[in-house]
Amino acid sequence: MHPSKPSSTHGEGSRTSALADDLRRFGPQGQFLGLASVGLLGVFLLVSAVTGDVSLMSLGTGLGLFALAMSVALLSLMRTYPHDTIGWCNTVTAFRLMLVAVLTAWLVQGPDAPWIVFSVAALAFVSDGLDGWLARREGNASDFGARFDMEVDSLFAMVLALMALQSGNVAWFVLLLGLPRYLFFVAQISFPWLNGELPPRFSRKVVCVLQIGVLIILLLPGLTLPVTNALVITVLTVIVWSFWVDVCWLKRTYG
Repeated sequence: MHPSKPSSTHGEGSRTSALADDLRRFGPQGQFLGLASVGLLGVFLLVSAVTGDVSLMSLGTGLGLFALAMSVALLSLMRTYPHDTIGWCNTVTAFRLMLVAVLTAWLVQGPDAPWIVFSVAALAFVSDGLDGWLARREGNASDFGARFDMEVDSLFAMVLALMALQSGNVAWFVLLLGLPRYLFFVAQISFPWLNGELPPRFSRKVVCVLQIGVLIILLLPGLTLPVTNALVITVLTVIVWSFWVDVCWLKRTYG
């Protein structure tokens, strides 16, 4: 009999384990800084390649937003992150932030083809939800990761609302679809009981998906103003209901 050969699966597993051990030596802060460097390069390459003769203002806006958001996230990670590796979950969230930064650059100077903008927005949308699944699968779930994900989603919604308004396909009140998180944050300053921890609610996730999904649909060329305005009003109604449910629960519990 011939001696058995080590399987390729075992070899790949060993290499993956060795790579994970190497990354742990940098610690989560070093890993996050490395991820930020790669993301900055990604913003630069994607904006430059798609936009063509890119302006410094456009490129600086995208790079500046990504750098600022990652810096704020790093400060939060340094205070609260409990694991020794950032994992694929936070990597996916940072990737989505990179795409949001690219979209922000295109607010200043967009590509000629609106389908490119739609495709990048759709890719960012599809990646949402993957980070939560990866966090649970890897055992890297954390309050930092959940907050990082939520803030990127909020920024994504605001950028999409601005792009929809810029397209001229929808009325000004589309901006209200990008403001809920920030309006709630302002309200928390005046009413501290709004800072209470909310229980998980599936309908809240559905509303978030609906909010982002409709904002991306509004980027499609050829939609008429009555259709887009009706979509915005419908989603706004659902968002107001969802926030009202949460506010009432917080008032009863912490008010």
